[in-house]
Amino acid sequence: MCITKLVNRAFIGILLLLCTPLAAAATIGPKAQVPETTFDFGEVFEDRKLTHTFDIKNIGDALLEIKDIDSDCACTAADSDRRIPPGALGRITLTIAPYSVLRQFAKKTKVFFNDPNLPEVVLTMQGYGKPFIEIQPSHIIRFRGKPGEKLTSQVRFTSHLPTPWEIKEFKTNIPQFIDVTVKAVEPGRVYVVEVRNKRQETGNYAGVIDLFTTAAKRPRLIIRVFGELSLPSAGSP
Repeated sequence: MCITKLVNRAFIGILLLLCTPLAAAATIGPKAQVPETTFDFGEVFEDRKLTHTFDIKNIGDALLEIKDIDSDCACTAADSDRRIPPGALGRITLTIAPYSVLRQFAKKTKVFFNDPNLPEVVLTMQGYGKPFIEIQPSHIIRFRGKPGEKLTSQVRFTSHLPTPWEIKEFKTNIPQFIDVTVKAVEPGRVYVVEVRNKRQETGNYAGVIDLFTTAAKRPRLIIRVFGELSLPSAGSP
């Protein structure tokens, strides 16, 4: 009789050991699976609205919730399925506003889940934003020197548009301080604007050069000009 009881107790113990892991495994909870976390747009023009949809799978057995979405740039908007049932597929669509990327970019968005094992994931949209008109070295010119000194600067405009363009005219609000010349280095694609200081006395000035083009997407370009003319101090060599 005692042997029978011992065998029965041993058998029950084995059953408990076998069943306990199975019972624990039977309740997983919400479980997020994100097959893709980075998307590369490649080369795009600066005026494009950039949109991509990331899939979010719930491979758990409880409701998966997206608690919050936090983008590193105000230019990125998010639209998502906030509640994803067990076994279902949800989506997060991220959109970058036009004229929000230039050259190499990587916009990151944090997504927060109620999944205890994966509470946070970072989604990245990257690529290379090409300007329609590339400006080198800058759209800002600063003249610093002595009155009468020859001060000249150049700004180069290179078009990445599929069709030819040209700078058809210009105007400045400080013609008394500067001379402006526009040269077609590569007609239809590359133009150089040369600016020369002509102020002969000490003092500062600031103004703009408006450039009017035949490009519908960039009909107007601006160069800002600053002049700071002064005599050397008594202690200067």
